[in-house]
Amino acid sequence: MVTGDAEDVLACWDPAHPVLEILRARRDSGSLPGQRADGATVALAVEGGGMRGVVSAAMLTQLEDYGFKNAFDVVYGCSSGGINGAYFLAGETWYPLSIYYDDLTTKRFVDFSRALRRRPILNLDYSFDDVMERVKPLNYEAVLRSEIALAVPVTDVDALRTVVLRDFSSKQELKTALRASAWLPIAVPGTVRTPDGRRAIDGGVLTALPFRLAIEEGCTHVLSLSTRPMRPASSGLSLLHRYTYLHLERMRRGLGRGYLAAIRRKHRDQDWLRRMRTAPGNAAPYVLDLAPLPWMPELKRHEMDRHLLLENARLAYGIAFCATENRPAELIRQGRVRAMPRLTVVDSANGEPRGDAGSAARGAGRSDGIQRRASGPIT
Repeated sequence: MVTGDAEDVLACWDPAHPVLEILRARRDSGSLPGQRADGATVALAVEGGGMRGVVSAAMLTQLEDYGFKNAFDVVYGCSSGGINGAYFLAGETWYPLSIYYDDLTTKRFVDFSRALRRRPILNLDYSFDDVMERVKPLNYEAVLRSEIALAVPVTDVDALRTVVLRDFSSKQELKTALRASAWLPIAVPGTVRTPDGRRAIDGGVLTALPFRLAIEEGCTHVLSLSTRPMRPASSGLSLLHRYTYLHLERMRRGLGRGYLAAIRRKHRDQDWLRRMRTAPGNAAPYVLDLAPLPWMPELKRHEMDRHLLLENARLAYGIAFCATENRPAELIRQGRVRAMPRLTVVDSANGEPRGDAGSAARGAGRSDGIQRRASGPIT
């Protein structure tokens, strides 16, 4: 019988979950993508959800900080989850994490009043062409060179199916795919063209949770990063769901029906993920879903409060830390595990951290007071 702290861990996830075990084994052995000997294919599935993407971005930051990046073979993510995944593969994930609370909390990005003027509520030009190019640039070339594949799902409007884009040949092709994956219905009118000419919108329309794609493509172990708390899934459809259904049906007959079917499947998948955290079974595929803890509030898709975004990032980092480092999740509620944001100086000429910005730019203390495990040397 399990008691005490271990009981709390089991209430959220099995500390000996096969996904955690293979991640630790790969990290500790120095296993590298393309040079595996364990016969497994380990995927990272990153949920977005608009500004809720700050949650999965913070978890990715923890995975990089504690040396788990090279434990993965492929990263799946759409919308803000796909963008988070791209920054993760490019490296220095802690830095673009601040985009959510420093650069997107402005009406230049989200402004509902624009709908009254028949303009997009969501300004993707600002995020892709300003923030991701100049303010906190995404190193597209590093993503293209990565041995870890990036898989970006989009919704093919005319074929009524989810298509996974990968094997990008250029920066422009990758940028176009990420933009198509973030083309959120209602918030951004119409469709966008993919690199191969498809009419596309947000990849989550017909496949709400990206872990499903990893399983379908044969991955044996999947670490899923979700942005909603670990609570029983809803069983109904909201007014927003029904409005989105009508909008999508006008765009392409059958697309709205597919969207509602995807929402219902998401609810079933969320319950299945909840069971898999503590009862992963005895055969692959193994899936572990990390998410905000049951007692934590759910962050809004369009949240603009910087304090709430930063606080949720800190909590999410702590969750990933407790799971990967085998610590009781209850320590977060007790305040005994607290993630602290880094500070560094940014050169406004190129939007990148200065190389001489002091120890904060090269490494920092772990949230438990012990020196941070990092993928590079700490000086």
